[in-house]
Amino acid sequence: MSDKPLRGRLALVTGGAQGIGAAIARRLASDGADVGVNDLRDGDALAEVVAETGGFPVIGDITDPDVAAMVDAVETDRRRPVDILVCNAAYMTMAPFDDDDEDDWWKVVDTNLAGTFRLIQAVLPGMRRAGGGNVVVIASEWGVIGWPGASAYSASKAGLIALTKTLGRELARENITVNAIAPGVVDTPQLLVDAEAAGVSLAEMHRRYGADIPMGRIGRPGEIASAAALLARADVGALVGQTLQINGGSTRCRV
Repeated sequence: MSDKPLRGRLALVTGGAQGIGAAIARRLASDGADVGVNDLRDGDALAEVVAETGGFPVIGDITDPDVAAMVDAVETDRRRPVDILVCNAAYMTMAPFDDDDEDDWWKVVDTNLAGTFRLIQAVLPGMRRAGGGNVVVIASEWGVIGWPGASAYSASKAGLIALTKTLGRELARENITVNAIAPGVVDTPQLLVDAEAAGVSLAEMHRRYGADIPMGRIGRPGEIASAAALLARADVGALVGQTLQINGGSTRCRV
């Protein structure tokens, strides 16, 4: 097996400036990919990941109806189609269901589900021209089991799992694999939202989540990145329409 299994391939990682996205960008680059690191805006965090990966910045909003223009710009600049798309960008707020603001509820769904829909549509022409590709969707354990106070986020992530299953079946004959990862609780800046909603410190939020996980701790971004690197490989072609659950054992066999 090559120590650079993604050598010569072009990857686009959305939401890549921090957390899971940054870890995935670093891992794909380590495995040899030319990595486009996407974020909403330019900044120090994005520049740091780009420097670490030897990749390039991709500024753009996945909720933009014309997100295909962003993909076209990447492919024009790199003079090749995107081989690997990692749909990681997400938006989340938490509130009791009765108190949820309807506009914000739909913003969560539009970002996480509709944004992914648009992105996958945008890369398909290039993947078809190239004879194949890999799409990795970052879903969530909460899309499998639901979570109090996160109705929009859970619904959007459940939709991503269903989308993965459907596109896996629809695109497999074109050598385009679509798979998902449903992380459990992971040590990322997103946990600040949970802590603020619960009215506790970030450290206490970590402790509470870890207490309910058989492994005894929350996940690490690098663990999700390792799974994404596997799903991005061209030589694992029979892995189609699956959702890998990486959660320390807290949820098993539900997708």
